[in-house]
Amino acid sequence: MAIPRPGSPVRGSQTGTPIMAVFDLLGRRWAMGIVWHLSQGPATFRALQGYCETISPSILNKRLSDLREARLIDRTLDGYQLTDLGQELYKLLVPFGEWSIAWAKHIAPEDLARWENCRKEGEV
Repeated sequence: MAIPRPGSPVRGSQTGTPIMAVFDLLGRRWAMGIVWHLSQGPATFRALQGYCETISPSILNKRLSDLREARLIDRTLDGYQLTDLGQELYKLLVPFGEWSIAWAKHIAPEDLARWENCRKEGEV
C-alpha cells in the first residue's frame, strides 16, 4: 500500500486534502511513535525496535519505508533521522501534544499522574 497522497482519496477524505493525507499517514500504526522517537536524534533499526516495544520487524520496516517515501525521515550512517520536513512536523506536534493533555484532563482527570509521567519521559 502506497503512502497517502494529497489529491487522492485517503481515510476521511475523498478529495485527499493535504491535512487528511498527513493525518492518514501519521495515523498508521507506529508512524507517530517513530517520528516522536527520532525527534531525540538518529536511531538504528534495533534502537527503534526497543523504543517501540511491541512493534514487529515487518511493521517497523513498512513504517520506515512509508516515512522515507513521505520525506519525513532519511537513513544515514547513524541510522534513521528526521529530515527538515520531519523536524518541522515534530515542532508542530509538540503544541498538539500539550493541548491533548489539557483535553485529556477534562475527559479523564483520574489519569492525571500517568499523563504527567508521559510528559516527564518526553512522550507528550
